[in-house]
Amino acid sequence: MLVNLAYGERGLIVNLPDDRTDVIEPAFVPGLLAERSALLNALRDPIGARPLPELVKPTDRVCIVFSDITRPAPNDRLIPAILSELSFVDPSNITLLVGTGMHRSNTQDELGRMLGPEVVARYKVINHDCHDQTALVNVGRTASGTNVWLNRRYVDADVRIVTGFIEPHFFAGFSGGPKSILPAIAGSSSIMSNHNAAKIADPHSTWAILDENPIHQESCQAARLAPPTFTLNVTLNKMRQITGVFAGELFAVHRAGCEFAGRHAVRRFDRRYEVVVSTNSGYPLDLNIYQIVKGMSAAALAAADGAPIVMVAECREGAGHGDYARLLAAGANPQSILDNIMASDDVTPDQWQVQIQAQIQARHQVYLYSDRVSEDDIRRARLTPCHDVSKLVGELLKQAGPGSRVCVLPQGPQTIPRVRQPTVVYR
Repeated sequence: MLVNLAYGERGLIVNLPDDRTDVIEPAFVPGLLAERSALLNALRDPIGARPLPELVKPTDRVCIVFSDITRPAPNDRLIPAILSELSFVDPSNITLLVGTGMHRSNTQDELGRMLGPEVVARYKVINHDCHDQTALVNVGRTASGTNVWLNRRYVDADVRIVTGFIEPHFFAGFSGGPKSILPAIAGSSSIMSNHNAAKIADPHSTWAILDENPIHQESCQAARLAPPTFTLNVTLNKMRQITGVFAGELFAVHRAGCEFAGRHAVRRFDRRYEVVVSTNSGYPLDLNIYQIVKGMSAAALAAADGAPIVMVAECREGAGHGDYARLLAAGANPQSILDNIMASDDVTPDQWQVQIQAQIQARHQVYLYSDRVSEDDIRRARLTPCHDVSKLVGELLKQAGPGSRVCVLPQGPQTIPRVRQPTVVYR
């Protein structure tokens, strides 16, 4: 069986046993035939809000938040649609703010590709910097005591617009909605408090769960302290086509979008698997090893206890975040890494990713296929190098014995496997 895996921008075809392979993908939803019209209609007939042009005066200072390069949000379609509805506002009064969270700044070349050169040339485009205290303002505290520091340009704007796309998220339940505020434009201390070890370890902090999810609930509280005037979120299919448009009041938009996304992403099956192959949904989601913990987490939902996981991800930027690699090296094994994290009251940048990876690796050996990362770098990330996915899967199935099967998630974390009978989510 030939299976096309999402890998970088070009994909990767692997050959797996016909009689022992189950491929699980999101239910395919075709892209909207008239994306531009759908976007404009949503902006003019929103959910729980007045049409966008009615909310803005020509003299208003407008801040529009959009996703950074690590997310496949169709910014080149979303932002021009919004700007066309705000053509009566002088461009000098509009700021486009990149919601980087704790990620690196996006380059001018990346911004041009993300937004289009015309937009970059005409409007102020600024990368959020979570470490620049002068660019942040405190807007209050959450119920759990997190001080919420947000980007000053966003807080001071007369009109605040947030954009993004909605998909299941491995510890926030779903992306989009309030995540465009915390963590996207929050200060580092606020993000680290939101992502602390206790919240990450909570069993409700997982895929497609919002109720009682402490990370999502705190993001909602932060959003209420400085609410957006208007929200535009979309859902996408594997070809990055827009499948649904949700615009208007933040929480109504997010609720509608999550219900839509969840119906297509959650796939139910009858058993766990002896081998699982997963991706991180290809470029830009597989830019680095740090990001592919999401694909591992989705794979763990389908894996039998102790079953190996084979990750397929390009990782053209190597390991990614600096503290990620350092934290992985701080323990002798996954359990000692977890013990170190849980024993400390301090939160270190990127520890949430390391914590989830260690939780997975305490139960599963994880392999990585990448033709852009050296074996040494893969091993430093606590992963086992894989040179040939097809060959490795064959060997692992042989080791697992007769009756063993492999589950393949070609779109990685775009698919949320759910076993029909009660199960334990590996954490």
